[in-house]
Amino acid sequence: MSAALQIAPLADADIPAVIALWRRCGLVRPWNDPEADIALARQNANADVLLGRAGDVIAASVLVGHDGHRGWVYYVSVDPDHQRQNFGGAIMTAAEDWLRARGIEKLQLMVRGDNTQVQAFYESIGFGEQKRIVYAKWLDGRELTP
Repeated sequence: MSAALQIAPLADADIPAVIALWRRCGLVRPWNDPEADIALARQNANADVLLGRAGDVIAASVLVGHDGHRGWVYYVSVDPDHQRQNFGGAIMTAAEDWLRARGIEKLQLMVRGDNTQVQAFYESIGFGEQKRIVYAKWLDGRELTP
């Protein structure tokens, strides 16, 4: 077992390293600008980006936010060199604590249907699948992305 992560909000100087982590973990999609996503999350009190450091290394991150009723997480990441050390569980616990501190009682997240490894991770930390149909629409009129 490894040393515990030190959890703290993202600082401006961390942005390039966090985006590199997200890219390394395969989380960035062509239709999402990670720098814009970070800026939007940090713009209001209902969202933030939390980092988990193992020593001097950013080993995990999560973008956490809420709409007043439900919490959501995005860009949940653990550096491939630091996986299998419960850092994913630790960063998710930090996100849950962040939401609880704001009175949010339910956390939801979306996982692509073919990402069975990540599905197994979330099930291992107590999440269960809820049957829902997710609808989406790009507001600029482009076709839906996968």
